[in-house]
Amino acid sequence: MEKVTIGNADLYCGDCAVILPQLEPVDLILTDPPYGINISANPVRQKHDKMDWDAAPPPAWIFGLMENRSKHQIIWGGNYFSLKPTRAFLVWDKMQPENFSLAMCEQAWCDFDANAKIYRQSVTSYQKEHPTQKPDRLMEWCIRKCPDEPQTICDPFMGSGSTGVAAMNLEKQFIGIERERKYFDIACERISQAQAQGRLAI
Repeated sequence: MEKVTIGNADLYCGDCAVILPQLEPVDLILTDPPYGINISANPVRQKHDKMDWDAAPPPAWIFGLMENRSKHQIIWGGNYFSLKPTRAFLVWDKMQPENFSLAMCEQAWCDFDANAKIYRQSVTSYQKEHPTQKPDRLMEWCIRKCPDEPQTICDPFMGSGSTGVAAMNLEKQFIGIERERKYFDIACERISQAQAQGRLAI
């Protein structure tokens, strides 16, 4: 396990199953776990390295651990996992045509009760350094939809750091965990840049 602190962000390179139980509880876990659909085998994703991180979904007990370590949870791909029923799905409309070869939208499960909401942003409108990278603005939108104005945000499956960038843009405390060194390094750089841009804006 390696820890890097960048301003108000603590970033861990390692397995969240080991690291998450050691952390203090947070206000919100906002994350995009592997869906277990072997996305690296999809020909549309071939510009990215073929890695096995999406070969299987997280075990069920990981979701119980996330619930134990946070007041609220927003979990992308919630429709792939065995989670309790909820009304509060957040939907990302990727603004793609009907014949788009991949999913036209994605869904995030929420532990709180609220009406379902839709965020619209084209999947081609931003640069990706990870095959399933979410837009930074989408993750900011998710944080704002969480009740109780969360101040501490954790992403146990940080990837290339979009949740961390969103937290920095909203001046929140952030804890990120990522086991793949390549993506951990990318996340560190992106979060550092977001902090630097925030300081310049002051």
